[in-house]
Amino acid sequence: MPAKTTPNVRLKRRYLDYLKEAEGKDEKSLDKVAADLSQLEAAIGQKDVKRFHREWGRKLKSHLEKARNKRTGKPLSPSTIDATLSNVKAFIKWLAGQPGYKSRVSYSDAAYFNNSKKGARIAHTSRPAPYPSMEQALHTFTAMSEGDRFQMRDKALFALLMLTGVRVGAAATLQLRHVNLEAGHILQDAREVATKNGKTIDTWFFPVDATYREFFDRWINHLREVELFGDCDPLLPKAAIGLVDGQFVATGFAREGYSGTAKLKEIIGDSFSAAHLPRFTPHAFRKTLALFGDVVCSTLEERKAWSMNLGHEHLTTMANNYMPVSRERQGELIRKLSGVGKNKS
Repeated sequence: MPAKTTPNVRLKRRYLDYLKEAEGKDEKSLDKVAADLSQLEAAIGQKDVKRFHREWGRKLKSHLEKARNKRTGKPLSPSTIDATLSNVKAFIKWLAGQPGYKSRVSYSDAAYFNNSKKGARIAHTSRPAPYPSMEQALHTFTAMSEGDRFQMRDKALFALLMLTGVRVGAAATLQLRHVNLEAGHILQDAREVATKNGKTIDTWFFPVDATYREFFDRWINHLREVELFGDCDPLLPKAAIGLVDGQFVATGFAREGYSGTAKLKEIIGDSFSAAHLPRFTPHAFRKTLALFGDVVCSTLEERKAWSMNLGHEHLTTMANNYMPVSRERQGELIRKLSGVGKNKS
């Protein structure tokens, strides 16, 4: 990086350290903030932040409108622009309280980095996320092969998602000792499992089709009796690669799980594609299960337990995130409550 940006590098490092140590941000969040601050630097021509001017807010917005996603080459989404402006605004607020910057930056200057009302409204508009129906999921699962150990593992991942609704990051880090088949229970221990917000979650198997449970039980027995895996070994092991006849091939299972989630997402997407269905994501299973719970739960206490099983402390979290009411359904429910269309005696 050019020497003239060195003060900015040190300043950004201080800010990221503050976010990590004082606000407890994780590495993924810190990476996003660092990338957003780089967008600010690009917008202002790599100027020293000590030359701050509130006009930089307008320059950043203009820059983001012209920027392109590095992976797809498409314009940045409204939600990405909104999140970037929010992160930079938080940085400006922090900057206003730092020695050497108080005379140059005021807290009110951060307001110049606000998104437009229209842009913010579009960015925060909820959109229906695609998810598989219970019938689509079972059809796909039934069609999955289990001819070798790797196909069995892939099918076990699908079964796990349907039985528990576990997030894919947690699935990648689960160990055999976290599974209690006798109790039908999985302990997502935050000390060892990559749960959201580091929260330990007790999950009992959902009452879905028995086919999932039957296969999952067989998978656990296979790992313990055939692969000779122990409690500390991964529930979803990655392949061990070896050299055979001059070529690198999968020779068995490694005693470690996946360090990321890309492969697991690919497995699920490919399974649906093979069944001639849309490439649903692992996270989509959570909505499938949330809506299924609305069918099978008849009391508020049951709904609360179902929500807790998905890792939500509050029932409203599940309702807001996974059980949206469409415009059409809203009208249908209100008309029903109003007695519209009922036969009058």
